[in-house]
Amino acid sequence: EYKEDILNLKVKFPGEKRVDAEYGPFTIATNQDGTAPPPFALFLASIGTCAGIYVKNFCDQRGISTRELEIEQKMEMDPVTRMIKSVTLDIHVPADFPEKYREAVIRAADQCAVKKHIMNAPDFEINTVMN
Repeated sequence: EYKEDILNLKVKFPGEKRVDAEYGPFTIATNQDGTAPPPFALFLASIGTCAGIYVKNFCDQRGISTRELEIEQKMEMDPVTRMIKSVTLDIHVPADFPEKYREAVIRAADQCAVKKHIMNAPDFEINTVMN
């Protein structure tokens, strides 16, 4: 089983407009020409997919099928700054989803580590390092 090292990754420039992140045994490809998601799309997707991991784990622990579950992520952009000003996650559940778990599944999604890091943003430092 792969044990992820979430504290380090390397960014490589394989050519054209590609910029890839090497993350453990994975290569996460990004591009600005439409042949791979742009980096900002991956950032946005990380919010919903992170919440999805928590929702999936919650449901799996209770034997609830996730086949008909879906999380719809909606963003609102500030027209002046062109920055995302709000993110809404709507967890679509089937009609037979247990009523007693509706609020709990929201609390599960709220545990998303990506959201927590956005809410408590890290400090950034950028350096040049001579090879």
